[in-house]
Amino acid sequence: MITRIAESIIEERLFREKVVLLYGARQTGKTTLVKELIKRHGGIYFNADEPDIRLWFANRTSSELRSLVGTAKLVVIDEAQRVENIGLTLKLMVDNFPDVQVVATGSSSFELADRLKEPLTGRKYEMILPPFSLEEMETARGPLEVDRMLSKSVIYGMYPEPALFGVAEACERLLELAGSYLYKDVLLLGQIRHPDALEKLLRALALQVGNEVSYTELAGLVGIDKNTVETYIRILEQAFILFRLPPFSRNLRTELKKMRKIYFWDTGIRNAVINNFSPLETRPDAGALWENFLIAERIKYLRNHRSANSSYFWRTHQQQEIDYIEERERGLLSVEIKSQSGRGRIPATFSRAYPGAELHVISTADWRELVYADL
Repeated sequence: MITRIAESIIEERLFREKVVLLYGARQTGKTTLVKELIKRHGGIYFNADEPDIRLWFANRTSSELRSLVGTAKLVVIDEAQRVENIGLTLKLMVDNFPDVQVVATGSSSFELADRLKEPLTGRKYEMILPPFSLEEMETARGPLEVDRMLSKSVIYGMYPEPALFGVAEACERLLELAGSYLYKDVLLLGQIRHPDALEKLLRALALQVGNEVSYTELAGLVGIDKNTVETYIRILEQAFILFRLPPFSRNLRTELKKMRKIYFWDTGIRNAVINNFSPLETRPDAGALWENFLIAERIKYLRNHRSANSSYFWRTHQQQEIDYIEERERGLLSVEIKSQSGRGRIPATFSRAYPGAELHVISTADWRELVYADL
């Protein structure tokens, strides 16, 4: 059993007369987590993937809702984004049942958040549950085991089932996840008019991990217009499949200001999209894959510890670059990521422009310097 960091944070927020909202991609462990809460506190579980459950909770009065939950003190509505007018339903429950703790999960933040923003103003706590983090794995299994499994983790990612299965099962499960299952909520919403283009876009992004991306170039590759590319990427972000890093720019006229990098929340999903699970030591994309993996782990760490630090990359028009920049209250953290141990350096241009920045060059041997860097 891998204990999730989010679990203790949620425990601290229970029974304070607010809804707890737990977001995350499908198969990251949301259902397992909320069922653990039910075991601990008692309660009742509703799965809104079931059509009748959706009907039960849609457009109900407070009296009807009370009859549904009965005397339960903890009520979980899983995949709540599928319930019509779920925001108003949850508002009624919070306002009328102060003795009941409601926990709602959603695998797509865009629809659930849009529906909840106005009805639940001041009435909610929000959490995001990413795939397993290295920190969680290290707490459960120790640093030696994590180091031993590091190459497998980079190739097969950190989704709970692939992370805990053997290689053959992990590969099969990832290919299933990377199909329409992972983003079926996106397709159900009807905002994706070209499902084939969505798959082409994901593949194009997977092949460009570690590079700045141009929406115009992606549009040409995929065969849709630039605005549609931007819309699809935003939706894939809100479905917890991708995340973006903007460029860091403060002092120099030569710094990039408009490009962005796009990474996958999980490198196993990225590899499934391109159907390549080759060992790390044989891959021409090993550097980009390692960069994606470590940056995703750092951002998981920030989210798990409720940090407001902002993340960037840095590059100049003269191709000087730093893979990861983090803006902290205590000053800038700048990290150049190498897939192999050896020499690397932070560009002198950056050091002169930002003399107070904390500078690191890290590889597989010292990944903890980035992932667990002081907040």
